[in-house]
Amino acid sequence: MKTKRIHLFEFEDQKWFPQLLRNYVTDFLQYLANKVKVYEPVVDVINETLQKSDTTQIIDLGSGGGGGLLWLGKELQNKNSEISIKFTDLYPNIEAFQHTTSQSDIFEYHSEPINAKNVPENLKGLRTMFLSFHHFRPQEAKMVLQNAINNDQPIAIFEIQDRGLPSIVAMLLSPLSVLATTPFIRPFRLSRLIFTYLIPIVPLIVLWDGIVSALRTYTADEMKDLVNTLENNTAFEWEFNKKKSKTGFVIYTIGIPKKQYKS
Repeated sequence: MKTKRIHLFEFEDQKWFPQLLRNYVTDFLQYLANKVKVYEPVVDVINETLQKSDTTQIIDLGSGGGGGLLWLGKELQNKNSEISIKFTDLYPNIEAFQHTTSQSDIFEYHSEPINAKNVPENLKGLRTMFLSFHHFRPQEAKMVLQNAINNDQPIAIFEIQDRGLPSIVAMLLSPLSVLATTPFIRPFRLSRLIFTYLIPIVPLIVLWDGIVSALRTYTADEMKDLVNTLENNTAFEWEFNKKKSKTGFVIYTIGIPKKQYKS
């Protein structure tokens, strides 16, 4: 049984929240995503979406530091050597972007802030959102989806948590994961250790934001309801689904313009 969606605040969303701490939180999330391979169940889904959209370019929105796509990018490259992934974020973590892009030539990044509700027209390709769509309230979420429709750009949204009890319990245990993995996160920063062990701000932020993320996450049915309110939504082929993963489920929504849809 799932609770009603509750949109509490996340520290990561606040303009006043120090960029240093925001980076350390996103660094942890990305490290864990790669180690656990949380997006393994949807590799084929993403590859098929690229093929159906007739593109090899991914425009990743809300990328954090980009590192969460290291493992996934390699898997996609194995299926299509021409793939290219561009990182964007409203609060770009340039240092982390540089660290990630240095590890593979399929990655590049946009250094200026990019708002998912109003993506520049020159950024063309499959828009992806990994673990970031829940940050938007319903009206803002509709703006993200509507912008993709208005610009005839495919979009794929993925979340790895939901509002069920198992997800909440996993978030309650997340500070232990932070404590266990921090020494292995790169690039190494002494201040990362300080704000994790000596002054444990990072584990506490991960705990709070993790629980709030779960409570904010839209179900597949709620995503369908959002799409049904959009203008010209029938110009896209839509899929609302979920796939079982090692840690629960990956919930996803995919929209592809019919004019470029290749079955």
